[in-house]
Amino acid sequence: MSVVTKSPESLSDKEIIAAVEKAVDDIATAKSAIGEVIYGQTEVIDRVLITLLAGGHALLVGVPGLAKTKLVETLGTVLGLNANRIQFTPDLMPSDILGSEVMEESKDKKRSFRFIKGPIFAQLLMADEINRASPRTQSALLQAMQEYHITIAGARHDLPAPFHVLATQNPLEQEGTYPLPEAQLDRFLLQIDVPYPDIDAERRILFETTGETEAKAMQALKPGDLQPLQQLVRRIPVGESVVEAILGLVRSARPEGSDNDATRHIAWGPGPRASQALMLTVRARALLDGRLAPSVDDVMALAEPVLQHRMALNFAARAEGISVREVINDLKSKWT
Repeated sequence: MSVVTKSPESLSDKEIIAAVEKAVDDIATAKSAIGEVIYGQTEVIDRVLITLLAGGHALLVGVPGLAKTKLVETLGTVLGLNANRIQFTPDLMPSDILGSEVMEESKDKKRSFRFIKGPIFAQLLMADEINRASPRTQSALLQAMQEYHITIAGARHDLPAPFHVLATQNPLEQEGTYPLPEAQLDRFLLQIDVPYPDIDAERRILFETTGETEAKAMQALKPGDLQPLQQLVRRIPVGESVVEAILGLVRSARPEGSDNDATRHIAWGPGPRASQALMLTVRARALLDGRLAPSVDDVMALAEPVLQHRMALNFAARAEGISVREVINDLKSKWT
């Protein structure tokens, strides 16, 4: 769920407040730098930053031409992360992602294998059009996204820290694509839907990207700045009302979760990883807004990106034209 494995040391209230104030300044600087290149899409940028602050991975879903790729490239530069990009295609092999062993012969004629690292060895990995690769290739990411290391020929290779996967997917063109398996979808902290820009943002895009010069991303944070922010997120206290909202919402999204009308439409629902995701992301959202603790409003705001890829509707619901988003909104209404 997160690259932060070390238990954070306890801090006093005064130290936490000081750390939050500094973090808010750093995040504001990063957001400003991103805004110089990515116009509009404020909610998308916020949710991607929430994902990174929480130490997770995100799936960006949107039609072509909405700057998904550019956003990921900009984040790598602004946050000072080592970034790689992989274009997923039907003929992509797992070794094209992970790397492979090659046999070498020394001067004294001794032969040995040497591991050549693949593009997955980066702090920020962009998996472009991830659903175009075969299930075999997609599965190459499963261990990396959960355990932050890979195994090649029985040998473990640790990935850089922090390690994040930001994958993109086109929701319209489905020919020649492979649906992501549920186990892999569950490893994405958030599914972030990327909408069309509003008219003011699109007007700015017209002028800023078709002129003589084009804005370029500038580094705002140092390479080692993100991990302390991720550790700070885990120190933010969560009130009992927020915990109850998380548990109640996630459990109500399961077929046997409650007697709500919405549950009759659900074929299968989110597991405990969804509760963990909400617990982390509401803290990250509070930090993003400069608050010292999350609220129930944070849970409701992040319910859709956390739950929508972790549940599926039954045949009857699909036949009636009911969407997952409608079911989640119905579940949320019980808490608002």
